[in-house]
Amino acid sequence: MRDLIRRIDVATPAGRDRAVDALRAMAILGVVLGHWLVTALVADSGTVRVASPLRHMPQLAPVSWLLQTMAVFFLVGGQMAASGHTNARDRGQTYLRWLATRMARLFRPVTVVLAVWSAVAAALLASGADLDTVRALVKLVLSPMWFLLVFAVLTAATPLAAKLHPLWPLVTVALVDLVRYGLGGPAWLGWTNLAAGWLVPYCLGAAWARGDLRSRTTGWALLLGGAAATAALVLWAGYPAAMVGVPGAPISNQSPPTLAAVAFGLTQCGAALLLLGPLRRVLRRPAAWAVVALVNLSAMTIFLWHQTALIAVTAIGLLADGPLTGLHTVPDDPGWLLARLAWLPAFALALLVCWAAFRAYERRRPGKRGRARIGGGRRGGPGTAAVACGSALGQVAVVGGAEAEAVDPVIGEGVPSAGEGQRAGDAVVGPVRPQVEGERRPGGPGEIEDGGAARGRLLPGPGALAGDKADRHIVLLEAERDAGLDVPRPGSGEGGGDLRAPRGGRPGGAGLGGRPDGSGLDRFRAGGGGAGRAGDLG
Repeated sequence: MRDLIRRIDVATPAGRDRAVDALRAMAILGVVLGHWLVTALVADSGTVRVASPLRHMPQLAPVSWLLQTMAVFFLVGGQMAASGHTNARDRGQTYLRWLATRMARLFRPVTVVLAVWSAVAAALLASGADLDTVRALVKLVLSPMWFLLVFAVLTAATPLAAKLHPLWPLVTVALVDLVRYGLGGPAWLGWTNLAAGWLVPYCLGAAWARGDLRSRTTGWALLLGGAAATAALVLWAGYPAAMVGVPGAPISNQSPPTLAAVAFGLTQCGAALLLLGPLRRVLRRPAAWAVVALVNLSAMTIFLWHQTALIAVTAIGLLADGPLTGLHTVPDDPGWLLARLAWLPAFALALLVCWAAFRAYERRRPGKRGRARIGGGRRGGPGTAAVACGSALGQVAVVGGAEAEAVDPVIGEGVPSAGEGQRAGDAVVGPVRPQVEGERRPGGPGEIEDGGAARGRLLPGPGALAGDKADRHIVLLEAERDAGLDVPRPGSGEGGGDLRAPRGGRPGGAGLGGRPDGSGLDRFRAGGGGAGRAGDLG
């Protein structure tokens, strides 16, 4: 375990803002824990229905204040997308190619969930399961995915959002709520807020990418101003205190988002900005950073399958002689809540099974494959996991403009060291040039099997771990140019360099071996070169 933690820490570029990764992990885990605590599947007369403890125990509303963290997700997402689009544009990449790459990464894991649950629903109906039960289960799995559709729309609107002041969508939300609740307008008008409401933190993220939110004064203003506005709306305007949807409630703060939910989101964004400093200090500890890296490596898998894990445990529990408290019973008393807390480890274990089964779909990109072999080693082992965690921070908020959905870990042996402006422990990528498909280049101890689009080199130094003979792995190298990944601009100080060769010049070194965001490694053994190609490295 210590070796794993050490490798994750060393495999992380010096310029990476670990606090942004932590915010992304906290947002995802907050949503998961919130769903597990406020969602009850009640077994009643041969059917299963969804209930919420917030309906029976409204005093638990403060729990939703801590665990409804989607505003933080959109804040970080806006920051990433705005930086990524700027970098892609500076590289000469078209908007459509940039958008297509992001959409593919966002929705590829979703197709697996849809396929699996289509088969499950068909099997349940064929076995005679009640239609209402099947509908409730499928809705429970699919309903969290609303945010993916909203996030996709906002991602497509990133060029506009990067120029839009957050005040404009905030005013839109306020006007829609005024018409709905104050003037008796149509209820369907509220769905305008589904985009406008989440555009507020998204635009704040874009402003953050421009460097407009670096002052702690801004963080305190958002925190205190948002909290005051939220309290006023709940106490005097009739908005519910719970920041999540409650089945049967006349007004929901989430379906669609209300002005109270957006104001509370400003509070969360302010708190997130204020936490950046403390998080950076905490994440200097390798063990703390390893936890964040592990979560972010499979963030989409965790998000997409956490409700399936809850359903699986609930279904297995039905094999017992009677309803189990906290699992099948009505959530109407504190005893249910205590019992539900005891069930959380079982949900986590079921989610771990789902992760093991489906995580590959998050990390895999359709395309051609390329491989460079080094030393005839084997695949796997703790070193592989460490490199994957440190370099392929799956759906994480990536600093320096790299994209959140950057996947496909590039696995290699050892950790290369300093050179061309990099600190010890970081890799350096040499000149990148186009290459004819199928061309073979020598690669030191190994060579390309079926062509490549990038070549790299290692500058050995005191930070290299190439002498660790316990870890001889297959190197999977992915080229940035063909993958269409975002690379920080020269001189940005984020990621250590630019894989793109400026006009008339040569590319600089890239942070941690080929991907400045640390999401992929261009790894070679000390003293050897290598080459690789873009594609689905699987």
